[in-house]
Amino acid sequence: MTRPHPLPAPDPRDPLRLADDAPLLEGWLRTMRQVDEGARLPFTVPGHKQRTDLVGGVVAGDLPMFGGLDTIKGAPALLAEAERRAAALWGADWCRFSVGGSTHGNQALALGAASPGQEVVISRTLHRSMLLGLVLAGLHPVWVRPDVDPATGLPTAVPVAAVRRALAAHPAARAVFLGDPSYVGTVGDLAGHATAAHAAGVPLIVDAAWAAHFGFHPRLPAHALAAGADAMVVSAHKALPAYTQAAVVLARTRPAGLLDADRLERAFEAGNTTSPAGTVLASTDACRALLARHGFELSERLLASVAHARERLRAVDGLAVLDGPGVDPTKLVVLLPGTGAHGHAVEDDLIAAGMPVEMADRDTVVAMVTLADDTGTTARLVEEIIASVRRHRGRPRPVLAGASWTVQPDVAMPPREAFFADHETVPIQAAIGRVSAELVAPYPPGIPVLAPGERIHPEAVGALLAAAADGVRIAYAADPALATLQVVS
Repeated sequence: MTRPHPLPAPDPRDPLRLADDAPLLEGWLRTMRQVDEGARLPFTVPGHKQRTDLVGGVVAGDLPMFGGLDTIKGAPALLAEAERRAAALWGADWCRFSVGGSTHGNQALALGAASPGQEVVISRTLHRSMLLGLVLAGLHPVWVRPDVDPATGLPTAVPVAAVRRALAAHPAARAVFLGDPSYVGTVGDLAGHATAAHAAGVPLIVDAAWAAHFGFHPRLPAHALAAGADAMVVSAHKALPAYTQAAVVLARTRPAGLLDADRLERAFEAGNTTSPAGTVLASTDACRALLARHGFELSERLLASVAHARERLRAVDGLAVLDGPGVDPTKLVVLLPGTGAHGHAVEDDLIAAGMPVEMADRDTVVAMVTLADDTGTTARLVEEIIASVRRHRGRPRPVLAGASWTVQPDVAMPPREAFFADHETVPIQAAIGRVSAELVAPYPPGIPVLAPGERIHPEAVGALLAAAADGVRIAYAADPALATLQVVS
């Protein structure tokens, strides 16, 4: 793969010499050299001790943060320095690297933003991690929903007016939580939301898991903090080339910020492992250095790759892509209704070709294109999609909006109360009118149709059964076959 600016490669483990500016990566490289040279005989965890002759290469490169990249005793100086550099890059004054993905980051921000029993304005299309964050923190949701585009059946953005109305109707609310961009790459007016939240004296907190690359090219949206948000979570393992589970949590806490750094620190540590994977953290540090040095060039290549892919796909009769000013220009979302092809059939073909995609349902295929891609990789994907659509082409059909975007929640009791309440298992039709004790979501995207504490209505049951009948995986439910549901006794 051709890189925008090839650099000398004295160490094959660090071909771009990112370690010059990445203390955790430098620590990982230093320790791995000791392993390679036989100069390391640790008597610490992990138990494999960098040997690959016991369980195989699956543990190759796995180093702990403490007792690996840095000392077990004393302050984690390398980690603190890496987080300081990330805070500077994104314009934050508080930053932590998570090895628990954006899930951990979202839940830490829920714990850090408000106190048990307090209300927060929150987008219903956030990831399940934030809904369970409400359970952990004991917060009461005031739901706001995105608009749904009738032409595609996909969510657009939560209107600023909806957040203003929610804050006016709930003046005791302590924060606004939004997911932006959405799972399908639609983006909202974060600057407008920040203005609305700040006018009410509360912070705007953004789950920006899919937007770690935002802000590093003029044709990309500004990242959430630059748009005025007070905190955000980004996944370094989605659009960026970090290890799985790598995420960054960032906040602005001074001067006179709406979030307290000490409270955020306690909240973060409440769900943080005491044995963080140093390799995951080093990859996060490396991604930060990569963005700082080559963010523009890599984003330029990514933008060109997706633009070329969209153009090629749009040239196929009946095939469309999600595009326009309210869409992440690096997101590749393929719309199938005009072709009559079923998304699961296309997905099966792509898997058989060795090209699994992020998501597929009846009408939509979402392919993750990242900084690791170029026009060559995306061209191969596009040709496979086109060939599959030709094989499975049928009669064009109307767009059907997914249950995750359309079902209206009816909160009957706080999520935490329902989560800990006594529950019983009943046939799904008998659950109608009862209060859900569990979280139920089509996956992907993992956005709940039912959450603990919500009244179960026929629309939700019908939408879930229809999704399951169409081959969608139903996640998190005790009975994924949906013969039964768990309800509050």
